[in-house]
Amino acid sequence: MVTLNLPFIEEELEKINAGDQVMLSGTLYVGRDQVHKRLTAAIEGGESLPFELNGNGIYYMGPSPKVEGFALGSAGPTTSARMDPFSPLLLKHGLRVMVGKGPRSAEVLSAIKEYKGLYLQAFGGCGALYSSCILSSEVLCYPDLGPEALLKLEVKNMPTICIVDSRGNKI
Repeated sequence: MVTLNLPFIEEELEKINAGDQVMLSGTLYVGRDQVHKRLTAAIEGGESLPFELNGNGIYYMGPSPKVEGFALGSAGPTTSARMDPFSPLLLKHGLRVMVGKGPRSAEVLSAIKEYKGLYLQAFGGCGALYSSCILSSEVLCYPDLGPEALLKLEVKNMPTICIVDSRGNKI
């Protein structure tokens, strides 16, 4: 088991291998396809991003409304492939850690290896478990997207497994 504190130092990613259990703690951003589309447009338009990609990770999550006693309701992963058209550009511009579920395209796998990123799998059907790992949640940007807004989470001991490591090894 490996603990990855977010934001991370690049060298920490090199120590994580495909198949390792990875516990995430710290600041984790949430963005799905509409957030990725806007981040990509900002990069292509030379605009600044609402958060620094370097050292940070994005969780592909579909949050449900807040539940009493928790920062969010169910916080399970969503299908990562929906972000594939945007992920290589984000990796090129500093994103290194992506958390979601399901397979990734050949282009994303190649970009993960080229830019020394990680693809971490969150476990489908574990939305309540992930909700219990979230200490706080706030809308950072794009509130007009409703549940697809860019969120900033503080997480503690969020369990994942490394599916693709920084050397391109995968399980």
